[in-house]
Amino acid sequence: MTLYYLDDLAPGQHFKGNARARVEENAIKAFAREFDPQPFHLDNEAARDSLFGSLAASGWHTAALTMRLLVDCEPKLAGGIIGAGFDELRWPLPVRPGDELRVELEVLEVRPSRSKPTQGLVKLRTTTLNQHDQPVQVSVGNLVVPRRPAQ
Repeated sequence: MTLYYLDDLAPGQHFKGNARARVEENAIKAFAREFDPQPFHLDNEAARDSLFGSLAASGWHTAALTMRLLVDCEPKLAGGIIGAGFDELRWPLPVRPGDELRVELEVLEVRPSRSKPTQGLVKLRTTTLNQHDQPVQVSVGNLVVPRRPAQ
């Protein structure tokens, strides 16, 4: 496993995650019961009469699955995935029971810190795709990434 430091990253780099997450109906409902108890996430009949037309996972469930996929895929960032906030978070399509999710990453910006020379910020676009290669979540986040230690 390769660890990526700030110095290893450059705008324009692309990474395709190899991890997959299958979304089951019972998991959609369990997440919704605890964190987003709206009828279209909990009940198939209520979901049919909603904007979604059928059961849909909470966007926050999609975000949690995306985080898991990020932890399980390359690049492995030195120091872990340490968020410093999002510039963008969208859910262009709902996640449905049976969907299989994966992530693709694009490095947008790399900025060494002026006040903390041992680290910097990486702006990263993360696209979560379903099995049809349709984006179900797109986020642009800022991560704190350590610089490579001096030898």
